[in-house]
Amino acid sequence: MNLLNIATTFGIIAGTASILYVLALIYMILKIKVPEDKAAEIHGYIKSAAVTFMKRQYSVILTIAVIVAILIIAAGVAGGSTLMLKTGLAYFAGALSSTLVGVLGMYIAVLSNVRVLRVLVEQGLSKALRVAFRGGAVTGFMVGGVGLLGISLLFIAFGGLSGMYSEAVKALLGYAFGASTVALFARVGGGIYTKAADVGADLVGKVEVGIPEDDPRNPGVIADNVGDNVGDCAGMSADLFESYVESVVAAMAIGMLIGGVVELSLIAYPLIFAAAALLTTILTAQFVEVSPLKEPSKTLTTTSLVSIIGVAIVTLTLSVIYSSNAGIPLVNLWVAGVMGLIAGGIVGFTSDYFTSGSYKPVKTVAANSQAGPALTILSGLSMGFYSTVAPTIAIAIATFIAYYIGSATLAAFSSLIGGVYAVALAGVGMLSVASIVVAADAYGPIVDNTAGLAEQAGYPEEVREQADKLDSAGNTMKSISKGYAIGSAALTSLALLFTYASLLKDYASSMNLSFNIENVFTITRPDVLAGLLIGASIPAFFTALVIQAVTAAAFALVEEIRRQFRERPGILEWKEKPDYNRAVDIVTRYALKRLIAPGVLALITPIIVGALLGPVALGGMLMGAIITGLLLGLFQGNVGNTWDNAKKFIESGNFGGKGSEAHKAAVIGDTVGDPLKDAAGPSLNILIKLMAIGSSVFLPLIILLRIVLGLPPV
Repeated sequence: MNLLNIATTFGIIAGTASILYVLALIYMILKIKVPEDKAAEIHGYIKSAAVTFMKRQYSVILTIAVIVAILIIAAGVAGGSTLMLKTGLAYFAGALSSTLVGVLGMYIAVLSNVRVLRVLVEQGLSKALRVAFRGGAVTGFMVGGVGLLGISLLFIAFGGLSGMYSEAVKALLGYAFGASTVALFARVGGGIYTKAADVGADLVGKVEVGIPEDDPRNPGVIADNVGDNVGDCAGMSADLFESYVESVVAAMAIGMLIGGVVELSLIAYPLIFAAAALLTTILTAQFVEVSPLKEPSKTLTTTSLVSIIGVAIVTLTLSVIYSSNAGIPLVNLWVAGVMGLIAGGIVGFTSDYFTSGSYKPVKTVAANSQAGPALTILSGLSMGFYSTVAPTIAIAIATFIAYYIGSATLAAFSSLIGGVYAVALAGVGMLSVASIVVAADAYGPIVDNTAGLAEQAGYPEEVREQADKLDSAGNTMKSISKGYAIGSAALTSLALLFTYASLLKDYASSMNLSFNIENVFTITRPDVLAGLLIGASIPAFFTALVIQAVTAAAFALVEEIRRQFRERPGILEWKEKPDYNRAVDIVTRYALKRLIAPGVLALITPIIVGALLGPVALGGMLMGAIITGLLLGLFQGNVGNTWDNAKKFIESGNFGGKGSEAHKAAVIGDTVGDPLKDAAGPSLNILIKLMAIGSSVFLPLIILLRIVLGLPPV
């Protein structure tokens, strides 16, 4: 059996094992009985609103996906291209896969929160932590399981094991593109919803009226609870699912382009690495079940570290075993993958340092809040900018080392493509623990809802304190996950950029045109420089669109909450029940209306720039977008969490505690940070990846448009 057969078999086994593990987790969660009490009633509102929003959002998203898939397939039929036909089918499969991961993960997260509360009351903190993590792990291991199964099965279906591996790998770019399209719309729509609900509920409830967070008298409270799930759970899972798929497919595509006797081995190795890592993380996830550590945050961070170490050891072992089959020293390439794994750890834990209440940055912002909201904002901004430095350098060093390892290892075939291939492997390495990262992130909205249910249902103070401990760990893991997501997006986007440049050379060769791949990276060329500047502006424009959407939706919700308090004064006196559905409907309508423009921007910009300025200028545009997208994404994700946890640090009794002037200032900082950390910032991850993968998929169309316009094809 050659290495390609081994890789696809291994991918199917690992993907199937992950899905079976998910089914076991779902069974363990759902067998917990929930009594018919106040918490269950409120949970029912959350579930109903979440399901309604997801149905409406994904009906819009899948309509767009179907249109794009039909256009790709129609182009293939019209041009007699079986590749475009397969790409269109793969695109739709990727869109459906992303939808499955996001919807099922979010639904199980919603079903988990009330069960975590029940276990917390009856069995204590440790058992509740396990149930909450299981709920998050459903989402996390759906990412790895569905992703690997999709790649492996489509590769086989498209003739990858029958000598048509080149066409099969190119068609898989469509699978990644479909996942990326759905991810962007889901992330933007969910982000607008969750932050509009959060900001609107806080501005009136906490700032104007002075009632606690998650107070059932607030008409926006259910919308806020729903938002945690549709944004942080469904949105993050779609985000990292497409990163996971794209990293593996990009590495396979670059390996395909190197040629020579090692071509099949290089296509196979990313699949082997990812499959081994997925099986390893299933085992290391069990640390949560047996952990002797008392603090939830320590248990989760230790599980992440154990997973990183375990994946490194297992993938090294397999690299040694299969080196003789591969015909090249796979151990060298393993080092490149591990560089990504290490960089991911640095990015994640740097985010933790700048956003956790245990460290100096958050405490500094909290202390400055004593002087009013202006210093809250200014000190938070400085910490946000500081937080971008170490992750960016870590990614740069990982890229640099990986490139030279790959270049030296594959010099006999192509030192340039070998270096690029190793950079793609660094992306695979960073995302090899994606299932654990997503599990820890999806844990966040589950325990956030748990704490909210305890507050809204009037549970005793000691129960709420325990729920807050779970929630505090969730905030830490969400910070790590957001940093990890943008870091992995940068590496994945670099790999996709190199994939685009390599495919451009491939298409030029097929048309008997002379083309130097290094043209794409030569910034002294006017077309590349023009593209670079255009690309640098796109993340800023995209951020403005998303924040403006959150602002408009939040304003509408603020007006609605004020109206209800004004026209129905009995709400604040506990004599009338708020109209939760009206608040949910307002936020839903605004989120769905505003999610289109940012998504369309990401889809059409590569086509316009490529057709008018040329494919080489498009490469420059991707470079500019990746660099500014990385910095803006890191900054926004971290600064928002810094403000959030500064507020929580004050609420825990520091600098005057709840109700103090420092607390009021910190609430304003948190409100400003909300759309940055949970809407615009995370969406930038997907923007840069979607444009990079879309450029590769649309490249034949761009070349055709250039010919029609009478312009040089490349």
